[in-house]
Amino acid sequence: MQRIFSVVLSLTVAAGFSAGCATQRIKAEKAVANVLISDEQEAELGAQVKKQLEQEEKIQYVQDQAVVDYVNTVATPILRAANRDRKGVKWQVFVINDPKTVNAFATPGGYLYVYTGLILAADNEAELAGVLAHEAGHVVGRHSARAMVNAYGLQALSELALGKNPGVAAQIAAQLAGTGAQLAHGRSEETEADEYGARYSAAAGYDPKGLITFFDKLRKQEGTTPGVLKWLSTHPTSADRISHLQQYISQNNLSGTNVGAERITPIKQRLQGR
Repeated sequence: MQRIFSVVLSLTVAAGFSAGCATQRIKAEKAVANVLISDEQEAELGAQVKKQLEQEEKIQYVQDQAVVDYVNTVATPILRAANRDRKGVKWQVFVINDPKTVNAFATPGGYLYVYTGLILAADNEAELAGVLAHEAGHVVGRHSARAMVNAYGLQALSELALGKNPGVAAQIAAQLAGTGAQLAHGRSEETEADEYGARYSAAAGYDPKGLITFFDKLRKQEGTTPGVLKWLSTHPTSADRISHLQQYISQNNLSGTNVGAERITPIKQRLQGR
């Protein structure tokens, strides 16, 4: 194990971890995250975050099985596509009962959370699929693990990997739960997750432009619908970001015919108590 850490340190120096261009920094973070944070450790962190969210944030899950089954039906082909890029993730999807909050997030280990407010805000199934695919992209890209490298440094994560300091895991889980269950992602991570989101949506048969229409709608509502700010606060949307996603979809010939407005309508009606 000690030899592995030496290799990791060499990689970080060679890639310009402390200083250098963004591309080099990202490569270094990925190299460190891949070695120091295993799939099993990410799963353990995700489980701890879930426990703390339930105990401290008092989140409530949707009990309507029809709604839960529907979200899992949308997510299943997306997560199947995601597993081609990152094997070993045991995905779990949870629906949080909060109609006033438009939000979704992913935590280490493949834990995906979506609020009922986001389902209600989606005009069609392709938009919901785009959001779920985007969040899956954060997990595939190991974005939380890379953020941990920045936040906690090599020594703390080395101790975590060696099992020398179990308190580090609890500290990380507490911070994840206390900051909205996610470490803030940078622009490069959001762009990568957008690209994953478009690919996985298309692979599942959905129109990949669903993520674009959802972004655009939230951006137009910003300032008039308070709950919308929750997702925008961690997923800042700009004209450049939307333009990049449009270009990526076009260049990679991504397409899908499923929009799914007819399937999401009765689910939204159930959530509204109609």
